[in-house]
This record gives sequence, structure tokens and C-alpha cells, in this order.
Amino acid sequence: MALIESGRVCVKKFGRDAGKRAVVTKIVDANFVNVVTSVRLKERRCNIKHLEFLSEKIDPASKEQLARALEIEASKLSK
Repeated sequence: MALIESGRVCVKKFGRDAGKRAVVTKIVDANFVNVVTSVRLKERRCNIKHLEFLSEKIDPASKEQLARALEIEASKLSK
């Protein structure tokens, strides 16, 4: 359970965003989290079984860190 925390960087394994980096923004319950991916920048609910967690951790409130983790330009973020 230590891997599942807000700000954890991960890779989506299934779905439209498969193979893309994502950042956990909020923990919904034991099975679901909200993530932001580099393809769809809107916050989405995702099953934790569909994520491969990486050792990176960032502050999800920081636009610069979020853009760097998702490997996109900071101007594309609408937060």
C-alpha cells in the first residue's frame, strides 16, 4: 500500500492511455485512484490493477513537476 499515494508516477497498462505515463492525484478507495495522463490531461478514475507504479514521486499541485513527470509542456496543463 506504500506505493499507492498521491503524487506517485506510474505507467498505464491497459486502456486508451496504455503505455503512457500518469500521475496519481487522489486516492478514491482501496481499488481506485484518480490519475492525470499525458494523453488526456483531465483527471480520470483508474483501477490500481491497470497501473504499474514507478519509484518517482512528485507534488501533483506543482505544474512544472507534473509537466516534467508526464513529459509534456507546462503550457498544456489547464490546472
